[in-house]
Amino acid sequence: MKRIVLALLIVVVSCRAAPSQNLSLLLISTTSTQDSGLLDVLLPVFTDKTGYKVQLVAVGSGQALELGEQGNADVILLHSPAAEKEFVANGFGIDRRLVMHNDFVLVGPPSNPASVHTQPTIEGAFRAIFSSASTFVSRGDDSGTHVKELALWKNASLDPAGKDWYLETGQGQGATLSIASEKEGYALTDRGTFLAYQPNVDLMILFESDSFLLNVYHVIAINPEKHPNVNFAGAQAFADFITSPEGQNIIAEFGVAEYGQPLFFPDADKTDADLGLP
Repeated sequence: MKRIVLALLIVVVSCRAAPSQNLSLLLISTTSTQDSGLLDVLLPVFTDKTGYKVQLVAVGSGQALELGEQGNADVILLHSPAAEKEFVANGFGIDRRLVMHNDFVLVGPPSNPASVHTQPTIEGAFRAIFSSASTFVSRGDDSGTHVKELALWKNASLDPAGKDWYLETGQGQGATLSIASEKEGYALTDRGTFLAYQPNVDLMILFESDSFLLNVYHVIAINPEKHPNVNFAGAQAFADFITSPEGQNIIAEFGVAEYGQPLFFPDADKTDADLGLP
């Protein structure tokens, strides 16, 4: 009897001494995952399964990485592969995992003043916009989309900075699409956000399906060795969920019922090399 009582006392003391689990998780993600509505579907399921209450902050990939460097995030979900690799190499993030992809598309007004659809390559489409001085609306926010857009101008050997037809919003993808619609301009966007916003803007896809337009998303936990106060257990739980069969199935089905096609394609069973990334 004394042994039983002693054993119970040890259990009680151990329970009291154990630190309480931190169920608050700060997720920094790109505006495309928010504006498309994907996280509105994923996060409630994650919370129901794990108990973690997620605070979501949606910003461009560049700002997401800055917040991660400062330790002002537990986990980040973004689409800027080169910058992500540097982030991990510098020790700010760990456990970088491939999650999903969609693609970038060039959208513009139905009038299509630059006739971009007649061009054989996306660089040719950008040259047509430049030579015709047609309005182009850029996010201008160091996001993954903005980085891709700047690479396209560079590949076309052009620099639109300072041109009166080149507008920088400094805002997220949804807001940039709305402004492009108002200005009857072109814009680069991820397909998922465009499909979600298409009913509310007077824009159409005018160039797509170029291999350079692949848009790949990874999840990265913030390194607890750099920032001991981050919720690393929560970050791992989120990464586990979003790359699990259940999370990947939600991604695969998202958008099909409403748009007739998925907005993202799950990739947790693949590698970067499988998608053609260096």
